[in-house]
Amino acid sequence: MALVSLIWACNDDNKIATEISKIPIDLTIERFEKKFAEANVTDLSKLKNDYPYLFPSQFSDSLWIAKIESDTLQKELEEEVFKAFPDFENESSELQLFYKHLKYYFPEVIVPKVITVISEVDYNNRIILSDSLMLIGLDNYLGSNHKFYGGFSNYIAEGLQADYLLSDVASAYTRKLISYPRDRSFLSRMVYYGKELYLKELLLPSEPIHIRFNYSEEDFNWAIANEEQMWRFIVENEFVYSTDSELDRRFLDPAPFSKFGLELDSESPGRLGRFIGYQIIKAYMEKHSDTKLKNLLAMPADRILKESNYKPKR
Repeated sequence: MALVSLIWACNDDNKIATEISKIPIDLTIERFEKKFAEANVTDLSKLKNDYPYLFPSQFSDSLWIAKIESDTLQKELEEEVFKAFPDFENESSELQLFYKHLKYYFPEVIVPKVITVISEVDYNNRIILSDSLMLIGLDNYLGSNHKFYGGFSNYIAEGLQADYLLSDVASAYTRKLISYPRDRSFLSRMVYYGKELYLKELLLPSEPIHIRFNYSEEDFNWAIANEEQMWRFIVENEFVYSTDSELDRRFLDPAPFSKFGLELDSESPGRLGRFIGYQIIKAYMEKHSDTKLKNLLAMPADRILKESNYKPKR
């Protein structure tokens, strides 16, 4: 019976993949940072006309003229970005496939115009998404050891790699597609992030799972190996239904490690509450595979936990 179920599941996956491959996508990608690098002062007016959203009105033309003519940091940023991304062909293909998956699950979503830019390493806003426009700050994906990131904490610099670009794009969409819970319990917030990670799995099926988590492979393996111990700690300390916001900082927010108050803290990656939330979602879907995606995304966390019968393996 298990073999028959596996065959059916594979057939369903193949059918979905075939349907996704046939979805037409009209994706426009423009390398603004290249146009700006190649511009001279006389081109500024046209650039402002073509890309008004990239030239805030509070900044005078003298700022942009200085960037074009004499800003050494701007020139160095451009040089490093062009070395890392001499073209955008591979990323364009990956984005095309991503949008096919996105349109399959959410046909109402508009495929935006994609503009690549230099953001002066504004890593908190490396992807900016509106309904019809997405900005990608390529200077946030130069590699964790890049000289521009030398003053950053390791856990921040580790995320500034090209491998995570597509994952960050998917995250920008999951935050729009899943409502943040009104319920203030730790469980609700864990499951919210678990839904995000499960949705990213559907939208990026070819990406390694640790990349979708924005983890290194070592960090993801650590989470797998310690899952049962982490869940036991959360249950025994009565954190599941706690509304203490400090738990967000300890287990959900970006951080160098998670804070159990144990010797294992220094070995752990941050955001492990999100990992647990994902495992709860996976356990639920293994038992209720016929659940519609939109129903799952709207389902209360306590119901998901109860019906998942989530029990990590020892």
